[in-house]
Amino acid sequence: MINQLLKEFLDSNNIDYQIISHSETHTNMQAAASSHISGHKVAKTVMVKADDRICMVVLPASYLINFNQLSEALGVNDCHLIGENLFKDLFKGNVETGAMSPFGNIHNMDVYVAESLIHKERIAFNAGNHHEMILMKYEDFNKLVKPKSLHFSYPIHRKSA
Repeated sequence: MINQLLKEFLDSNNIDYQIISHSETHTNMQAAASSHISGHKVAKTVMVKADDRICMVVLPASYLINFNQLSEALGVNDCHLIGENLFKDLFKGNVETGAMSPFGNIHNMDVYVAESLIHKERIAFNAGNHHEMILMKYEDFNKLVKPKSLHFSYPIHRKSA
């Protein structure tokens, strides 16, 4: 079932969205394939530690993070992925570990989005579980979350600079 806190947030803001059910998956690229959506339109949510704070980073599922660029863009000395054990308790409601939506604002987290995602008309993302995605306009996501847009990602098939 879709994360109730997220559903209430979207509904209370009169956001038009679609719930897409798919077979259980554990990566965003698998979810994209199972949902027949391009990996460029699926937003994956990654949790990072930037110096001493935990942040949510959102980028296309078909992209990787350049941590040097991300550190520079955030103005921090150290930025790296963190293990699920360090962030699983930060999410309210029925959120399955590893299936977080990019709505960090409803969990009191800063959200940073890759410039490579902001020009998409619609994006899809985990609905808080491993078998449903939400499809909605990027414009609505941006309006509700107000993420800071940064340059820090590159396509999986290209090497990092």
